[in-house]
Amino acid sequence: MHRQDQFIPELIVRNGAAALDFYKSVFGAEESERMLQPATGKLIHGELSLDGHRFFVCDEFPASEGGTCKSPETLGGTGVRITLQVDDADGIVDRAVAAGARVSMPVQNMFWGGRYGKIVYPFGHEWGINQQTAEQSHETTQAAATEFFANRK
Repeated sequence: MHRQDQFIPELIVRNGAAALDFYKSVFGAEESERMLQPATGKLIHGELSLDGHRFFVCDEFPASEGGTCKSPETLGGTGVRITLQVDDADGIVDRAVAAGARVSMPVQNMFWGGRYGKIVYPFGHEWGINQQTAEQSHETTQAAATEFFANRK
């Protein structure tokens, strides 16, 4: 059996339809499915693709409606960070901020040879945005990490 993706994350949010629009406008995701609950218009299942990899989005539902997962707003934060590999970290973060995201770590050159920053988007999950600008050996990266963390004390 061929599987396009064996690992498919599903993000639970509030206002799932708006979240789908955010992913498309900011990250360039392609939407392949949007199923709404007829009575409420809540997103039962949204399916998107980023660079050929699928992920799902669903509105938070109460247990009385079969819901078992909570959104970051309900939890008071998120327990995950999704990292997105991009060609232009600064541009993606700028677009995300224009669409309502908050920067939790500005884009900067990092010890692993990337430009990296973090955003919390309007639906509560944290996204790491990484643009790999240099390929490094494990030894070079480890030495740079040691220096980076020594200077943070």
